[in-house]
Amino acid sequence: MMKKKQIHLKGITWNHSRGFTSVVATAQRFHELNPSIEITWEKRSLQAFADEPINELAKRYDLLVIDHPWAGFAAKTGTILPLNKYLPEDFLKGQEENSVGKSHESYSYDNDQWALAIDAATPVAAYRPDLFEKMNLNVPKTWEDLVNLSKKGMVAIPGIPQDTLMSFYMVCCTLGEDVCLNKEEVISEKVGLQALEILRELGKNISEESYHMNPIQVYEAMTLSDTYAYSPFAYGYSNYSKSGYARKLLKFCDMVSIKGNPLVTTLGGTGLAISSSCNHIKEAVDYARFVGDPETQKTLFFNNGGQPGHREAWLDTRVNYNSLDYFKDTLPALDRAFLRPRYHGHMYFQDNAGAPIREYMMKGGDSKNLLNKLNDLYKESLS
Repeated sequence: MMKKKQIHLKGITWNHSRGFTSVVATAQRFHELNPSIEITWEKRSLQAFADEPINELAKRYDLLVIDHPWAGFAAKTGTILPLNKYLPEDFLKGQEENSVGKSHESYSYDNDQWALAIDAATPVAAYRPDLFEKMNLNVPKTWEDLVNLSKKGMVAIPGIPQDTLMSFYMVCCTLGEDVCLNKEEVISEKVGLQALEILRELGKNISEESYHMNPIQVYEAMTLSDTYAYSPFAYGYSNYSKSGYARKLLKFCDMVSIKGNPLVTTLGGTGLAISSSCNHIKEAVDYARFVGDPETQKTLFFNNGGQPGHREAWLDTRVNYNSLDYFKDTLPALDRAFLRPRYHGHMYFQDNAGAPIREYMMKGGDSKNLLNKLNDLYKESLS
C-alpha cells in the first residue's frame, strides 16, 4: 500500500485559550483522523488580530481566524475563498439556521460566505458572585444602577479605543438608531450627543487603568484581584466561568437597560477562513467543516477553551453546566446584537474613531465638536 503524501497547513489565530487551544485541539484530532494532514496553528495578540490586514496574513497562512468587519475587504480583494463555492449547500444551510444571533450572516458579503462562524461573542455583563454576596450588592438592572455602582470604584470597562467605539455604537443602537445608515453622518446629532453624554456619565467614575484594558485584561483584573466586582459590557469570554481557569470565577449575564431597553451591543466573535493562496483547498475545507460541525463545537472545541459559534452548543445542557450557564444566560444579548458595518473602508473608521470617544469619556469636552470629527472620519472612510 502506497504511503499518502504528507500535507501541511498553517493557521493563524489570536493569543488566548479561546482562540488558540480550541483550534490546536481540533487540528490534533483532525490529524489523528487524517494522518496525512498536519495543521500547525500560530497566534498573535488581540490588537494585531483586530488590526493586521488579512491580505498580508493570507500570503503566509492557509487558515485564518478573522474578525467579521474584514468581510467587505475580503469580497473586494479576493484574499480569502468564498466558502459557498466549496462547502455543501446543506452544511451551510445548517450553519445559517443554527447561527447565534447574526454570527453566520456577519461573514456573508456580496452573496458569498467568507468564513464559518466557529466562535460567537458580543459584549455582556460579568460579576464576581463572591464579592457581591460579601458586600451585599445587587446586580445592576438600569444604567442609573450601573452609574451608582461605578461611584464605588468597583466597575471595570474595556476602555481602549476600539472597545470605546463599540460602546458608542451600543448606546446609539439602544437609543433606537443604528450607526452608518447614510453617507453624511455616523449617527443623527440628537442620538449621537445623547449617547456621548450617557457614556461620559459613566466614564468619569471609571479608573484610568480601565482605559488601557481590552476585554481579556478586564477579566484578568476581575479574577486576579478583588478591586473590580462588575463589568457592564465587555466581549464575553466563557473561559472565566469555567472551573479551574481563573483564581475566582465570573458569572456572566445580560446587561442593564436604558429607558427600559436592554443594551444592544456590537456583535463580535471570530470566523474560520481559508486563504486564496492555499495549495490544499480540499483538505482545508474538510478541516473547516470538522471545526464547524455541531458535535465538534459542543465537545472538543468547547472542552479545549473554545467559545462555540453553533447554536446547538449554546443550548447544550453539559456546555452550560460547565460554564455557570454562560451560554444560556447571555444568548438573549447575542440574539439582539448589532451587526456593525463591513463596507470596504470601515476598518479605517474603526481604527481612528475610538480614541476621541475614549478621551471624551475620560475627560469630557465639546460633544458637538467630537460628533463633527466622527462624521469627517466616516466620510473619509467611505472614499
